[in-house]
Amino acid sequence: MEKVQYKDLLTAGVHFGHMRKKWNPKMRQYIFTERKGVHLIDLNRTIECLDTAAMAMKSIAKSGRKILFVATKKQARDIITEAAKSVNMPYVTDRWLGGMMTNFSTIRRSVKKMENIDRMLSDGSLTSITKKERLTLTRERNKLEKVLGGVAKLNRIPSAMFVVDITNENLAITEAQTLGIRTFAMVDTNSNPNLVDFPIPANDDASKSIKIITDHLVGAIKKGLDERQQAKAALETA
Repeated sequence: MEKVQYKDLLTAGVHFGHMRKKWNPKMRQYIFTERKGVHLIDLNRTIECLDTAAMAMKSIAKSGRKILFVATKKQARDIITEAAKSVNMPYVTDRWLGGMMTNFSTIRRSVKKMENIDRMLSDGSLTSITKKERLTLTRERNKLEKVLGGVAKLNRIPSAMFVVDITNENLAITEAQTLGIRTFAMVDTNSNPNLVDFPIPANDDASKSIKIITDHLVGAIKKGLDERQQAKAALETA
């Protein structure tokens, strides 16, 4: 697994934290210095934490378990959607519905409803309905798809969760803690790193920073999935 380079993190602005007045003192160990009232993150600590998180994610992927990607802020949505899809992992990028994990059976019912509407709209069984009724159903389906599309194939609670901005996604973090789901997260200088199992100190506002951290973790997941395939193939030929 390739090590992420210090200079690449610097170029992506991973070190830029928040204004000093917004800081969380629990981030002290990850802060290098302050410049013009802005905290700068210690990138050596970022690399260290990122490597630890990547190894753990690789192991989860190799064991065939799922990692849920969560990021609903605008600058992270597309990056996270694409990243999760590239490794066939579930994701939430529109909004976190309260009880998405702690009330998983209700979410599964909503997914089933979406699948049923899909079936009805495509198999021609709705020949007797009006255009207006079809339009209403289509709108409802699209609404469900927007919020639940990323978890439609998730049949059980995931083993882990990767979050961009734990302050913004505090509901997701709370539900993960309640259920004992392992948490990985980009943690900026305004957040409490103790709320997650694998904090990665990093700028969680800039898209370049989000992308470089996410890409590295996805690379580790891909490696884990590849090793799983190789192990399966070796068993079959043995």
